Amino acid sequence: MPLRPTAAVLLTAAALALGATAPGTAVASPATASVAPSTAAATSGSFQQVTGFGTNPGNLAMYTYTPAGLPSGAPLVVALHGCVQSATDYYRNSGWTKFADQYGFAVVFPQTSSANNSLSCFSWFDASKAARGVGEARSVVEMVTKAESLYGSDAHRVFVTGLSAGGGMAADLLADYPDVFAGGAIDSGLPAHCATTQAAASGCQNSDQGLAPAQWGDKVRAAYPGYTGPWPRVAIWQGTADTVVRPVNATELRDQWTNVQGVGRQPTSTRSLPGGTTQELYADASGKPAVALFTISGMGHGLAVHPGSGADQCGATGAYFLDTVCSGYYTAQFWGLDGGSGPTNPGLPAPSGLTATASAGSVALGWQAVSGAASYQVFRNGSQVGSATGTAFTDTGLTAGTTYGYAVAAVDGSGTVGTRSAAVTATTPGGGTPQCFTASNYDQVLAGRATQSGGLTYALGSGQSMGLWNTFVIHTLKQTGPGYYVLADGQC
Repeated sequence: MPLRPTAAVLLTAAALALGATAPGTAVASPATASVAPSTAAATSGSFQQVTGFGTNPGNLAMYTYTPAGLPSGAPLVVALHGCVQSATDYYRNSGWTKFADQYGFAVVFPQTSSANNSLSCFSWFDASKAARGVGEARSVVEMVTKAESLYGSDAHRVFVTGLSAGGGMAADLLADYPDVFAGGAIDSGLPAHCATTQAAASGCQNSDQGLAPAQWGDKVRAAYPGYTGPWPRVAIWQGTADTVVRPVNATELRDQWTNVQGVGRQPTSTRSLPGGTTQELYADASGKPAVALFTISGMGHGLAVHPGSGADQCGATGAYFLDTVCSGYYTAQFWGLDGGSGPTNPGLPAPSGLTATASAGSVALGWQAVSGAASYQVFRNGSQVGSATGTAFTDTGLTAGTTYGYAVAAVDGSGTVGTRSAAVTATTPGGGTPQCFTASNYDQVLAGRATQSGGLTYALGSGQSMGLWNTFVIHTLKQTGPGYYVLADGQC
């Protein structure tokens, strides 16, 4: 969905919204895309507007869908539409009502309007509307409170999802109200509080912001200072051919929420899904995924749906509802709405008791045995460096005076790699000052100190984002270990 804030670009965005869809996708104007609830997709429950839900400082409208016979204590999902869309569009096309009927939960469909934004976009980029206690963010939470009162929803199982501008607002809500939302899904959206003014919004959509994971995480932590409770479980959906919200936003979202959750940026499991989709899970030490990244090859800007009657099918195609894979199905599973606890990392549990003892040029590792393990994989700084059949391994050929991080995973008899252990660090003795290299991103890649993907540059080893792969962007990289570099601008 177009998100650009300036008047000139809003006109371009409107043209995109009305004319640019995936091949074979029907296009509907905002006027024809909305349908009366009585003529929307067949469901067993009711779709209706709810009024009087609070002070509503964000000037939003509240619509809900409730399955027939919904019991008290059921979960609640908040689903935020994209620009030039309405609550009815999202009700009809997103596929969430299918799973509300199947799994038993209510759905709140907030709706903004042209009175708030000329393209009916949620104001994810406006600090006066997307922060805790104010504006649209507060209005959405007031809707949650109203739904809990009307339907007896379980306050501990409230989730939020959104497309594009709705996805940006969903990310903001997860940061602003981690005490309200147990999980979220950001579809073709942006990191939480990437922009706090309209002037900064376009930059967030289109380019790498050059922030380290901890800086992204700080944006979340600053949204509700002093919060110490559990953080929401977050799913990220992104098409690789999205030219409205560039794919770098998915990388930044992953960096942001893995940092907040305190888990590594290397996936603990990866699998292929329909529609050219790759799922990466980022699990904690217990094997419970905290973050999921779904990357859809070749998909442009929109919400991933897959019409049909199959268990893993949902939704209807339309403007910015793209037939690839049913994102609602996999998101509901990730949140545990199907009655499970969400996806678990396949394979054996994480080894415990990992220790690392450094000596000149080497680090000796040891850990507790895992029942059923045929072998173990050893990871240094996120990359596998060896394997062992026992519970010990010595990593050799290391640089003096360098800190290394290690983790271990058990492998069962079928070759399935289990959950990685909690990481430990060790510093080899001796050594001088780490070497620094200042050069353009293009030259850093040529020298083997960085890699490039999709026109963007990443530091080798640490994976830190360095911006565009060209001769104009210049950074300093510091080598802290063999094949491991970190951004060190102004530090050397």
